[in-house]
This record gives sequence, C-alpha cells and structure tokens, in this order.
Amino acid sequence: MRKIKIFKSVETELSALESEINQWIESEGVELVSVTGNISPQTHLQTAPDTFSVSDVLVILTYEVPHGKA
Repeated sequence: MRKIKIFKSVETELSALESEINQWIESEGVELVSVTGNISPQTHLQTAPDTFSVSDVLVILTYEVPHGKA
C-alpha cells in the first residue's frame, strides 16, 4: 500500500530537515516511491528594509508500506 509523509521546515534548517527525513526512512524501513519538494516565496519584512524572512520548505515522500506492516 502506498502512503505519504509530509515534512515541513524552513530554508535555514535544511540540514536538520535532511537528517530528520533520513532518520525517519531508516527507522520505518519503507521503500520510497517518490520525493517532491517545494520552497515558498520569500516574504519581505515590513519592519526591516531590504530584509526577507526565511522561506518555508515542504517535502512530501510517497512510500510503499511493506506487506503486513500497515
């Protein structure tokens, strides 16, 4: 059976997000079917000229659940 898992973070914490995803894959023992990611556009901070807030990062994993482990 195929399922999805969604991970969300911010662009300044990509290393931590990568580690979290890799740990989840290893601990769950799933087989990945696809990985899709998106980064939101940066938002200009009104309180600080020429400054942008960090962007949200979304990663969606599609994975196969081994038989008998649903």
